[in-house]
Amino acid sequence: MKGDKNENSELKDSPPDNGVQTSQYNSISPPASPVADEEPFSTYFEDKVPIPESENQIFSFRKLWAFTGPGFLMSIAYLDPGNIESDLQSGAKAGFKLLWVLLLATIIGLLLQRLAARLGVVTGMHLAEVCNRQYPTVPRIILWLMVELAIIGSDMQEVIGCAIALNLLSVGRIPLWAGVLITITDTFVFLFLDKYGLRKLEAFFGFLITVMAISFGYEYVLVKPDQGELLKGMFLPYCAGCGPVQLEQAVGIVGAVIMPHNIYLHSALVKSREIDRRNKKEVKEANKYYFIESTIALFISFLINVFVVAVFAQAFYAKTNIQVNEQCNATGSPHTDLFPLNNDTLEVDIYKGGVVLGCVFGPAALYIWAVGILAAGQSSTMTGTYSGQFVMEGFLNLRWSRFARVLLTRSIAIVPTLLVAIFQDVQHLTGMNDFLNVLQSMQLPFALIPILTFTSLTSIMNDFANGWVWKISGSVVILVVCAINMYFVVVYVTSLNSVLLYVLASLLSIAYLCFVVYLVSYTAAVHSLWHFVTFLMQTMIL
Repeated sequence: MKGDKNENSELKDSPPDNGVQTSQYNSISPPASPVADEEPFSTYFEDKVPIPESENQIFSFRKLWAFTGPGFLMSIAYLDPGNIESDLQSGAKAGFKLLWVLLLATIIGLLLQRLAARLGVVTGMHLAEVCNRQYPTVPRIILWLMVELAIIGSDMQEVIGCAIALNLLSVGRIPLWAGVLITITDTFVFLFLDKYGLRKLEAFFGFLITVMAISFGYEYVLVKPDQGELLKGMFLPYCAGCGPVQLEQAVGIVGAVIMPHNIYLHSALVKSREIDRRNKKEVKEANKYYFIESTIALFISFLINVFVVAVFAQAFYAKTNIQVNEQCNATGSPHTDLFPLNNDTLEVDIYKGGVVLGCVFGPAALYIWAVGILAAGQSSTMTGTYSGQFVMEGFLNLRWSRFARVLLTRSIAIVPTLLVAIFQDVQHLTGMNDFLNVLQSMQLPFALIPILTFTSLTSIMNDFANGWVWKISGSVVILVVCAINMYFVVVYVTSLNSVLLYVLASLLSIAYLCFVVYLVSYTAAVHSLWHFVTFLMQTMIL
C-alpha cells in the first residue's frame, strides 16, 4: 500500500534559528496545552545514534544496522507472557487451525507500528506528546488514565509471567510473591543499562529475544510438529469443525497481539536516531529503514509465536486431563494433582504448559520452557516500564528526574501485582489473564484512533500524511480490530453470569462509547472537519 505520492514533492528547508534546527513538521498548533510552545522533553535520547552517510544508495546495510533497535524493542510486546499463553491455548484448543489468524494479526500490527514510527520520525514527538498538544486538559487526563490501565494490565501479565518462570526453575521454592519482588528489583537494574549507551541496551534486548528463539525453538525441534498441517493452518484461512471455543480463542489471539501502549512506545523509540527533519530525503529514508527493521523484527517474533502454537498443537491438541495425568504419573512428576481424573479437554496456561512439557518430554523441556518465559517476561516488563514513562511524560509533561519517573511507573503496577501474587495460587491464574486481556482490548481505541487521525492530517505530517489508500485501509483495520475486541469483551462479561455485572458493564460501556465519540469528534473539529467527514464517508462506502 503506497498512498504517499506527495512525498515526491520537494521540502523547503527552514532556516536555522540561533543554531537550532527547526522544521515545518513540528509546527503543530496546540488548541489547549499550556506548554505547547516548549520543546518536547526527552527521557533517554539526549545522545542519539548517528546515521552513516551514503552516496545515493537505494539500500545500505550499514544504514539498516544504524536504524536497527527500536523495532526489536517494540516487537517484545508481541512476545510477552500474555501472548505466549494465548499461543499455547490456541494450539491446545484448535491445533494448527488458527495459525492464519496469528499471521493476519501480526501483519495488521506491522501496519499500525508503521504509522507509529512515521509519527515519531516526521514530527520529532511521540504519540503521547502529540496528544498533549491536541486535547484539552480533562480529555487528555482521561486518555492518559485509559492508556495507563492498559499498561498496568500488560505489566501484571509480564511480571507474573516472570514469577511463574522463577517458580518453575526453582521447583516451587520461590513463591509467586517472591518472584514478583525479584522481577521488579532486577527490572530497576536492567533499565539503567542505557547509561552505558543506547546500543548496549538494544543489544541486551536482542540477547533476550535470542534466548526466547533458542528456548522455544528447542521445544519445536523436540516435538517435531507436522509441517504440512502447520503450513495448511498458516495459509488456509479456514477453521474446519471449529465452535465457540475456537472462535473465542481466535479473538483472543488478535487481542493479545495488538496492544495499545505499544503504539505509544514505538513512536517514542524512533526518536533515538539522529535525523535532520529539515531534510525530506533523510525523513523519507528513516521511514523506509524503520519499516524494514520493524518487518524483520515482527517476522522473528511471529516465528517464535509459531513455535509455541505448533508445540502445543502437535503434542496436546484434543488431549484429556486423564491422559496427561497418566503421563505425569509414568514419569514421576509431582504435579499430577493439576490434572483431574476426568475426560475433560486439557486446559493449559503458562504454568501448566511447562508442567505438561516436563511430563511428556522430560525435565529439560520444562526448564528450557521456563527460561524462555523468563526472557519473555523480563524483556516485556522493561519495555512496559519504558511505555509508562513515555506516556506519563507526554501526557503530563513531567519534568521529574529519571529515577523518580522509573520509580513512579514501576510502583503503579507493583501493588495490584503483589496482591494477585499473595492471594492467588500459581496454579490458577488463567482467569486473571483473561480479565487482563479484556482490559487491554478495551483500551485499543485510545491508541488506534489518535495514531490514524494524526498521521492522516497534513497539519501535522505535511507531505508525509497518509494517502487515501492508507486512510481507507487503516480505518477499516481499526474498525475490524476494535469490533473483534469488543466481541471479546462481550463474551467475557456474559460468561460471568451476574445481573449486577451486566448492569455495571452496560453503564461503563455507555460512558466508554461517549468518550470515544468525543475523542474522534474533538480531533476532527480542531483540525479539519472536512477531512474527517471525507474520512468517515470513505469508510462507510467501503
